[in-house]
Amino acid sequence: MLRRHFLRISGVLLASAWLAGCASPQYLQLSPQRSAEVPQVGSGQQVTVIAQDGRESDIIGNRAGGGMSTAHITVSSHELIPRLQEEAERAVRDMGFSPTTEQAEGRPSLTLELASLNYARGDSGQPLVDEARLEGVFRAIAQNKGTTYTGTYTSRRTQGYALKPDADSNTRMLSDLVSDGLNRAFSDPELGRLLAR
Repeated sequence: MLRRHFLRISGVLLASAWLAGCASPQYLQLSPQRSAEVPQVGSGQQVTVIAQDGRESDIIGNRAGGGMSTAHITVSSHELIPRLQEEAERAVRDMGFSPTTEQAEGRPSLTLELASLNYARGDSGQPLVDEARLEGVFRAIAQNKGTTYTGTYTSRRTQGYALKPDADSNTRMLSDLVSDGLNRAFSDPELGRLLAR
């Protein structure tokens, strides 16, 4: 009798925790970092570096797969863009240039734009297993001496799960996704080539 009562209470607590987990919004602070090598093409010349957010909203998706506002996943532009600015300046410095945020006529410039970042729920096709489908798109625009080069870099990741990922898991997955986007962008030899003209 006591055991049955204990099991019933345990079941209720487990279900409550699961429902609370499904319904709670997540505000994620990402820490992306470029790890790929960059082309060594600069010789100390200054390059204006600007990171910007091209997304329409800080909300990147929904943990429940529907429209429940309580299950929104949010990545704040105010927190992410300064991090991307740091990484863009570090990449330009590693290329051999001297990054600055000040614009000047005739100075080469590089704009790194986060065009989109999405978190969607997919269908794994397996019983009791769901999927998180992540996609990030960067756009890099290099300008020098009247010439413009634009590169678009897309990163995707699909993660299967039995229990919905918590905030820490989603933070890791999205940080890895954005890091991959940075690696793709700054590994593009055309960016450095144009800046070094």
